[in-house]
Amino acid sequence: MLMGGVRVRGWGSVFETDALRLLVAVAETGSFTRAAGRLNYTQSAVSRRIAGLEQRAGGPLFERLPRGVRLNPAGRTLHRHAVDVLGRLARAERELAVLHAGQGGPLHMGAFATANISLVPTALRALQHDRPDVDVVAVEGSTGTLLARLADGALDLAVVSDYPSGLPSAEGVTTAVLCEDELLVALPRRHRLAGTGPVDLRELRDEAWLHSEYGDRPTMLADACARAGFTPRKIIRIAEWTGKFGYAAAGLGVALVPSLASRAVPDELVLCRLTDPALRRTVHVALPAAPLPAALKLRDLLRDAAPASPLPL
Repeated sequence: MLMGGVRVRGWGSVFETDALRLLVAVAETGSFTRAAGRLNYTQSAVSRRIAGLEQRAGGPLFERLPRGVRLNPAGRTLHRHAVDVLGRLARAERELAVLHAGQGGPLHMGAFATANISLVPTALRALQHDRPDVDVVAVEGSTGTLLARLADGALDLAVVSDYPSGLPSAEGVTTAVLCEDELLVALPRRHRLAGTGPVDLRELRDEAWLHSEYGDRPTMLADACARAGFTPRKIIRIAEWTGKFGYAAAGLGVALVPSLASRAVPDELVLCRLTDPALRRTVHVALPAAPLPAALKLRDLLRDAAPASPLPL
């Protein structure tokens, strides 16, 4: 069966939901007259509608008795399905009302990896408290992937950033700034520059850099190194943050780490500020043209959770 707003299509037949409601009312009251009074119909209108329903069903649905009517086997079969269909339509109507009011229903959201360390969980905890009936379905991905899914309608909200290669555009998607996120350098504790204060990037010109992208397109790291007058001697391509932290802790390279990720940095590493003021990224919240009320609520909670100033190291 395929349910529509007013019709349910079966095998070669179309049953209107009003006719199904009438079938249920007649079955419950045992009378065309009493069903007419319940639904504010005339008795002749009930008789016509039931006759039309029986024609679509392929035969009689009621036994006519001296004092009323009762369902025959075909009527009981259709009545069972009618109760199920009408119940599902009523539940759908209630769920849609809750969804459009922003009080419940599914909310599909996505975020990049380091936003999921603290920023997003803090906002989702507040949403769970304020709107406990909202069912959040969260995914993690790159900014480009998240914006594409948002444009396709697969997501209702996304947390994205312009790191490492700028913020791509997506049709029908609007973005708003959540916060500025300082980029720091992760060094092993035994490194000569660990704990010496802000680091000039030129002092790291002989280091290997741990980075997911380099050379394929402009990146903040490449631009910063160019401003400092050097090209990294070696790039070790690692996408996942756990891998970057592991390599850095082993002394195999250094990595740019956004301050939002500071809580996840292992004890074997030290985060140092850099003297280049341009080494920071912008974190955005992205929404479709017609966002759900629950998505707007989450946007506001993300703004509340976003750090207003650089995180302490």
